[in-house]
Amino acid sequence: MATSFSDLADLDFSDVAGWPTVAKVIAIMAVCAAVLGAGYWFDTQHQLAELERAKAKEPELKQAFEVKQNKAANLDAYRTQKVEMEQSFGAMLRQLPSKTEVAELLVDISQAGIANGLDFELFKPAAEVPIEFYEELPIKIRVTGAYHEFGQFVSDVAALPRIVTLDNFSIKGSGDNLAMEVTAKTYRYIDDEGEE
Repeated sequence: MATSFSDLADLDFSDVAGWPTVAKVIAIMAVCAAVLGAGYWFDTQHQLAELERAKAKEPELKQAFEVKQNKAANLDAYRTQKVEMEQSFGAMLRQLPSKTEVAELLVDISQAGIANGLDFELFKPAAEVPIEFYEELPIKIRVTGAYHEFGQFVSDVAALPRIVTLDNFSIKGSGDNLAMEVTAKTYRYIDDEGEE
């Protein structure tokens, strides 16, 4: 039975069962297209946008995974290194004088100068300067003597069992009549209570 467009215009929406087959097929296709369009508009387009964002983020996530995988693979080596660093740090802390040892260290520095034939014009410890977990104790020193005596003094101070650094060197004069000004610094560890 042939159906014309005029027959489709006369369709009764209250009697869908009586529609011609072509009209039913067109109506089913229209409903399917509307359902698919609504599904795409309300759900699928958002999922596709999320998929694109996830694809864009994938290289960054892969790189982060590789970094974490590398760390995990080297975890035992990191733990061993941490133990070695803690031991090394402990050994260095033992080289810092305690509050009671500072006076003894000052005597050792002055004796190193006297033993090398230097004359002290100034030996003045300044106030301790707190720096993170330790305190720095600067000592202003002015000595007179010969160049080689200065060198031996510096060598002897470097050989002390406690950490002492020498900063701000200034040597003036000529021949064996030289004057050296230097700031010696020693360091003291501060624990949680503020004392070693």
